[in-house]
This record gives sequence, structure tokens and C-alpha cells, in this order.
Amino acid sequence: MSRLKILALLPLAVALSGCNYVVLAPAGDIAAQQRDLVIISTVLMLLIVVPVMALTVLFAWRYRQSNTSARYEPEWDHSTKLELVIWSAPLLIIICLGALTWMGTHLLDPYRTLGRIKAEHAVDQSKAPLEVDVVALDWKWLFIYPDYGIATVNDLAAPVDRPINFRITASSVMNSFYIPALAGQIYAMPGMETKLHAVVNHTGTYRGFSANYSGAGFSGMHFNFQGLDDKGFDAWVASAKSAGGSLGRADYLQLEKPSENEPVRRYGTVDSDLYRLILNMCVETGKMCQSEMMAIDSKGGAGHEGLNNTLPLAYDKYARRGTAFGPEPTFVAGTCTPDAPQGKTTASITAPLDTAPLTGAGLKRPTFAPLKSSSFFLGLRPKSDS
Repeated sequence: MSRLKILALLPLAVALSGCNYVVLAPAGDIAAQQRDLVIISTVLMLLIVVPVMALTVLFAWRYRQSNTSARYEPEWDHSTKLELVIWSAPLLIIICLGALTWMGTHLLDPYRTLGRIKAEHAVDQSKAPLEVDVVALDWKWLFIYPDYGIATVNDLAAPVDRPINFRITASSVMNSFYIPALAGQIYAMPGMETKLHAVVNHTGTYRGFSANYSGAGFSGMHFNFQGLDDKGFDAWVASAKSAGGSLGRADYLQLEKPSENEPVRRYGTVDSDLYRLILNMCVETGKMCQSEMMAIDSKGGAGHEGLNNTLPLAYDKYARRGTAFGPEPTFVAGTCTPDAPQGKTTASITAPLDTAPLTGAGLKRPTFAPLKSSSFFLGLRPKSDS
């Protein structure tokens, strides 16, 4: 081979040498089953595609104009045997693909708890799964380990052969949580929670990232996922605890602000209620949680007095590009908890976001006279603190 040809093929060789076939060589059982599903489906389809392509070439060659020895039957129009072959083979393939897809859809449902660690190895029910809360931020990932009281930014680890239960949400726009070596991708959406059950079977470091474009810092929104043995994971947790730093509500609000290419960060302690507050979009002190709003709505809403209970959209809260009910953005002040005594209830107030700071920064908690449930949504105003 000439030097010119070698030089021409060099970029292709370099490109192929850098390929990472992680989807076809995963480290987790869920991803391995998904790989098998892709391979089997591809093979089944090739059972039709390859013969059709081969017969296309054969017919074009055999019945070319210059081949005078080929049979010439211009009046031929039907063959029952040929029709049976043409239609039955694809039909069988479609039936097989349908059955395979149906089973895979249910067995590999990301919300379904794991039934096995790997082939012929059932889950040890005496061993608790690892709980991880995932929050997609702009443009970084926050991981909270509620059982260990730690949190990390752009750093995720789990012990091998231990089921992992991910609870996933987002702070602003939609993202997609994806570790190809572990399992398929699943969306992270603000105000909503998705789930993913997975397991890693081999030690190593694997790449995780967002598979859904989410703005300027999207290209740097990736992290390393470490599969560790039990001792290695315990050491990793101990390292996170010793790293110091605390992630509370005020710390999270600073972390939540958009930033690009964030380095790995670890917090030795974390507010135990932080994930619930993020999910309900009420990390700000004094703001009513989404779950409380839905509870009010389920009872009929807040009537005309609720028209001003608005906030800028979550993804718009740093820009404030306008409001629907006037020039000043307002927030809904949380004044009750789901554990209110039966027969009594409380209400909410509205306050301008700029003119009345949140509780803890100057806004006093209002007090309410006990109300009957039937009069809750009649626009009653709070008593004054004075």
C-alpha cells in the first residue's frame, strides 16, 4: 500500500481507535438487557433485510437485458407460493418483534424495582438498596444520598451488585439523566419526579451526562459515575463526610444559579428535607410548596383572591421577563402544613416579591383566626400582627 493511501486512511484509524462501545459493553444488568434487546431486534430485522438486498442484486443480474438465456414471461402475474413466502416471513418477524418489545417494555420499565442483580442472581432482599436523589441544575448535577446525609456535585458513586433507586427531578428546564453503562436515559423535569432502578456489576469509572439540550452550558453538564466495591464505597462516603461543607436551603439557592463547567464538589451534611423542597419548588423560605397548592386546588381553589398568587416561571426567575397580573412579581406565602388539625384550616397571602422580603429577611408570619372548612376559599384576609 502506498504512503498516500496510508495517510488517507490514518484519520479513519484514529477515529475508530477512539470509539467507545459502552452501549454494547455495559457495566450494569439493566443496560446489558437493553443491549440484548437491541441486538436481537436488529438480527430479526436483518433476517428480512439481508435476503431482500441479496435478491435485489441477484434479480438485477440474472434478468438483465443482455442475458438472453434467462426465462422471459411477460404474461406472468401471480404465484401463490411466492405470495405466501413474501407475506408470511415479515409477518412472523413482526410478531416476534412485537412480543419482544412488549416483554422488554414491562421488564425494563425504569419504575420497576429490580428482580435480579444479574443473570441467575436474584436480589438479596435483606440488603437495602442505595437511595440517590438526583437534581438537574443549570448546568450541573446534584446528587443527594439521604441515607448517608451527604451530597455531591458532578460526582456519583455506588457499590457493585447493590440495587440503586434514583429519584430524579430538575430545578428549571428539562434535562435527561443518562449513564450508558448503567441503564437507559430518563428525563428530569421541574416540579415532577421520575424514577430509575439500576445496578452496576463491575468496578470502574463510567461517564454520565445530560442527553437533552438545555442551554448554553449543556456541553459541560457531565459527571463521572464510579462503581466501587463495598470497602471502596465506604471510603468514598467517609471522604465526602470529611470534606466538610453543609448544603442547606440558602446554600442550595446559591448553587442553583446557572454556572458552567462546575468542578466536583462534596458536602458533608445536607438538609434532610432539601430534595422534597426542590421537588415542590419551595426552597425559598416562606414560599408555599407545590403540594400545598395542589391540595388547595383539589378543594376548589382560592377564588378571586388567588389571582395574584403568582410567581415567574421557575426557569424565568432570574430574568423576570414579565408577569401576567401586573408589573410586580408576587409569591404565595406558605402558612400551613399538611398536618393541620381536623376541622381547622389556614390560608395564604400574597406579597410583592420585591417590596416584601421572604420570611427570615423581614417578612413576619401572618396569623389567622380559625376558619371553618366551608369558608376557606371566600377571600378571607389575615389578621394583622400588630
